[in-house]
Amino acid sequence: MQSIRNIAIIAHVDHGKTTLVDKIIHVSKIFRENQQFEDLILDSNDLERERGITILSKNVSVRYKGTKINIIDTPGHADFGGEVERVLKMADGVILLVDAFEGPMPQTRFVLGKALALGLRPIVIVNKVDKPNCRPDEVYESVFDLMFNLDATEEQLDFQTLYGSAKENWMGPDWKNPTDSIIPLLDAIVEHIPAPVIEEGTLQMQITSLDYSNFVGRIAIGRVKRGTIKEGSQLSLCKADGVIKKVKVKELHVFEGLGKVRVPEVGAGDICAVTGIEDFEIGDTLADLENPEALKRISIDEPTMNMLFTINNSPFFGKEGKFVTSRHLRDRLFKEMEKNLALRVETTDNEDKFLVFGRGILHLSVLIETMRREGYELQVGQPQVIFKEIDGVKNEPIETLVVDVPDSSAGKVIELATQRKGELLIMEPKGDMQHLEFKIPSRGLIGLRNNVLTATQGEAIMNHRFTAYEPFKGPIPSRSNGSLISMDSGPCTAYAIDKLQDRGSFFIEPGDELYGGQVIGENSRDSDIVVNVQKGKKLTNMRASGSDDNVKITPAKKFSLEEGMEYIQKDEYLEITPKSIRMRKIYLDEGERGRMAKKD
Repeated sequence: MQSIRNIAIIAHVDHGKTTLVDKIIHVSKIFRENQQFEDLILDSNDLERERGITILSKNVSVRYKGTKINIIDTPGHADFGGEVERVLKMADGVILLVDAFEGPMPQTRFVLGKALALGLRPIVIVNKVDKPNCRPDEVYESVFDLMFNLDATEEQLDFQTLYGSAKENWMGPDWKNPTDSIIPLLDAIVEHIPAPVIEEGTLQMQITSLDYSNFVGRIAIGRVKRGTIKEGSQLSLCKADGVIKKVKVKELHVFEGLGKVRVPEVGAGDICAVTGIEDFEIGDTLADLENPEALKRISIDEPTMNMLFTINNSPFFGKEGKFVTSRHLRDRLFKEMEKNLALRVETTDNEDKFLVFGRGILHLSVLIETMRREGYELQVGQPQVIFKEIDGVKNEPIETLVVDVPDSSAGKVIELATQRKGELLIMEPKGDMQHLEFKIPSRGLIGLRNNVLTATQGEAIMNHRFTAYEPFKGPIPSRSNGSLISMDSGPCTAYAIDKLQDRGSFFIEPGDELYGGQVIGENSRDSDIVVNVQKGKKLTNMRASGSDDNVKITPAKKFSLEEGMEYIQKDEYLEITPKSIRMRKIYLDEGERGRMAKKD
């Protein structure tokens, strides 16, 4: 029986988790000496690299002093709670990585709470101690307080702490005396993280993750809890509804370095990938053929938000994308549901429209961004919060919102949050910033980020996480300004935009191709207004002094995907194609819009 350690790494977005794993991979000599890697090896998906966040959990394995260390990289964002939950089931211990200046953040708390509840042993790493104005000792105290508040056991509170800088490639017990390598961390893992507890009995392996290959189909990934799994053997698959199916293992792989290695059998405690089992779901148990025993199923966080996804039916449909029909959209969404656990898709009476339920704006925007990069064209409606009826009372999801903001802007942020039914719970100084915590309905968060960033000149750091369902908090004011809507189709002119600048701010630039009914700007008043931005200057054969002055146009306001999703109103769609993001009215014809408004 080989010596194994299974660890999950928990950290907030951008605290250096993926960099740390990269350094562990380098130090364990998985690569040949002469190979140089500058990028982050683990963030393999383009979106992950651009945003600097981990979306999908990944498995890596290194060997150190005869011990196999399976490292599971977890997402730090609460929107990917579905990923976190399953990943922790494979681990025996966790590394909690915190920034030496920022300390434990709200998302860290979310994942750490789940890890402690599962009884996992933590090792704490205070990272980035080379940063100016860092405060490692205070951060250590706040980590201890956080674990205590999360009801950690005596044993869990007696955690090993290391300080260091993953970027500078060192870790050690004292932050004032830098060491010359990351080896002390590997020693701490082998010494303080317990080996897997091996139970006696027949085979049990819970499927906690999945992979997909065009050659072999779906691949089940999980940790063997007890017994041994052998290639070519016949097993039972215990499903959610109590049905037990006969299945056959075609191939077995274990994780080695960044890849997988085929093996004839895998013993208890190790993490492996099984091919040949087609019809499985996350949470199913692979068990003995003769007397199967199922493991307790994994509970996944419920979605808190839904959005309408529909085909692109704007005048520009099919110009940029490869996949534009409802069949394409349907197949892609149902394929996503197979591996994206916190996502649900429901069909509507209209075959072209689908209701997609997710954990928040980020969760849904990552799916949309991935789809547009794959060549899909689609339209999405305004995000809607999911309400629940509990004991006859209408309840809505409530989140904890944490904002770190410069002293001078704290008042503006408090005002914006309280307008949206936020309650200020904590206000304390953190360096030269103010740390604010609110309890706020999920509805109040839609569109709040834009307003907070504008009010603080982009200096606020905002995070939020779902806490519970509570009774409905009453109406929340939405966007107060109306939209500027294009009257005609065709390219817009600088002359027309210049003449209309007093009406509001524009999202378009001269020369952009538009269509009638497209939202091209924000009105300075609260009503929608239709404008003609295609008309050019009337040319005469007389030259009047002063009439040929150059036009001066305010630069167009550009939206990211998430900002666009938060900005649109109930009667608007966001049109998403591989090259463009446009806003439009659901009904492009002005007369039809008027008739529909009367119906409402």
